[in-house]
Amino acid sequence: MDCPLPTPRYDAITLAHGGGGSLTASLIHDLFLPAFGAHAASPHDATLFSIGGRRAAFTTDSYVVQPLFFPGGDIGSLAVNGTVNDLLMAGAKPIALTAGFILEEGLPVDTLRRVADSMSEAAKRAGVAIIAGDTKVIGRAHGDGLYINTSGVGEIVVPEPLAPERIRAGDVVILTGDIGRHGIAVMAQRHALTFDPPVESDCASLHAPMLELFERGPAPHCARDLTRGGLGGALCELAAAAKLAFQIDEAAVPVEKAVRGACELLGFDPLFVANEGCAALFTAPENAEATLATLRRHPATARAVAIGEVAEGHGVSARTPLGTVRRLMPPSGEQLPRIC
Repeated sequence: MDCPLPTPRYDAITLAHGGGGSLTASLIHDLFLPAFGAHAASPHDATLFSIGGRRAAFTTDSYVVQPLFFPGGDIGSLAVNGTVNDLLMAGAKPIALTAGFILEEGLPVDTLRRVADSMSEAAKRAGVAIIAGDTKVIGRAHGDGLYINTSGVGEIVVPEPLAPERIRAGDVVILTGDIGRHGIAVMAQRHALTFDPPVESDCASLHAPMLELFERGPAPHCARDLTRGGLGGALCELAAAAKLAFQIDEAAVPVEKAVRGACELLGFDPLFVANEGCAALFTAPENAEATLATLRRHPATARAVAIGEVAEGHGVSARTPLGTVRRLMPPSGEQLPRIC
C-alpha cells in the first residue's frame, strides 16, 4: 500500500524546490505551466519542434554548482555536458549551444578563464559549437562567483523521438554506468571530506555511445540522464509519466565502494544521489543485449547493465539485496543542494 505524504505548500522558495523532486514538479505544474502554457509541458529534458521540414530538439539549463571546481569536473564542463546529454535523451544529435554568464564582482579573471577553457574542451569533445552568449555582473556578496545558463539545439536523428510515453510493459531498464559519484564528489569538495579511494564526478557527455545507438538502431524507447534526484527520482518521474510500473533489482545497480561507504556514513540513499554522466534507457527486450554491447564499447558507458523491467501497474519498486521489496517515492526534500 502506498501512503505518500502530500506535497507541502510554501509561500517562499526553498532549496528543495531546486532538487528535482516533488517540490520541483509542484513549482512547474502549479506556477509555470499556468503562466507559460502547453508548450512548457514537456515531461522530458528537451522540447521538440520543426524548422524547414526538419525535426529538432531544444533545451535550456542553469548551473549553480558550489564549489566551481570539484574532482572530475567544474561548472564549465558540467554546463556543456549537461545540456548535450539533455538533447541526446530526446534522440537528437547536438549541434550548437549558447552560454550565459552571471559573474559576481570580485571573481578572479583566471577563474573565469579556466571555466571558459573547460567549456571549450567539453564542446569540442562532444562535437558542438558554442555560437552565442551573454554576460552580466552582479555586486559583490550577491552571488557565489559564477552562474552559467546553457541552451542547446539538436537535430532529431531517430525515427521516433525518445519519450516517456513510448515506454512499454516488458521494456528492459538499462543503466549506463555506476551511480552517485557526482553528488558525493561535489559534497566532499564542498565540506573538505576525504574518502579512500577518492571519489571523482562522472561528469561526461554521452554523445559517442548514444549517437552510435541512434545510428545502428533500434534506438531505445526512452532515455533519461540521472541528474538531480538521481536514479530513483528519474524512475519515479518516468513511471508516473508512462503510467506503468518499474521493477528494479537493487543488487544489479553498480555503486562504487567509496560512494556506498560515504552514503552509509552520511545517511544518503545512493539511488537518489545525483549523477552527471549516467542515464537510464528503456528498450524492447529483444534489443537489450545489442544495446548493452554497443554501450560497453565506449569508456563512458563501459559498465552498462540491465537493472530491471517495466510492467503493468504504477510506481517504482526495488528488490533489495536481502530479498525484500521497497517502494521508491519521489524525493520531497533536498539531499545535496547545488550539485549542478
